[in-house]
Amino acid sequence: MAEAIARHAIESGLLGDDHDMFVASAGVFAGDGSPTSPETLEALKTHGIQFDGSSTPLSVDMIVNADRVFCMTRSHERLARDLVADQPLEIEKIQLLDPQGDVQDPIGQGQSAYDALARQFLDLIPTRIKEVLVP
Repeated sequence: MAEAIARHAIESGLLGDDHDMFVASAGVFAGDGSPTSPETLEALKTHGIQFDGSSTPLSVDMIVNADRVFCMTRSHERLARDLVADQPLEIEKIQLLDPQGDVQDPIGQGQSAYDALARQFLDLIPTRIKEVLVP
């Protein structure tokens, strides 16, 4: 969901003009190639966002090649930092998506939790991208 909303923000000009960014989503607990959940697709569809993706586990290479790595929770942030524990410059790239605290994963909580997360991401993701990546 985060990847789809970030791409939507970029493509629809919510970050301003001429921003050519690559975004990807990966999980510290993700399996490789699992389809996007129906609840996620429905939540995105409600906001006119189409997405066709699958899960990807976070890797050291992804962190090294990223300008920023945003994590939903402090535990995700710790696990991501553990992947690059011997690389201090890479650790600095890893931040919470919401500086106020954890963003709760809606898995197993039904459609309303996914819808609420989509609304939260629609505000939070463009804001964070602007704060740290857009000059």
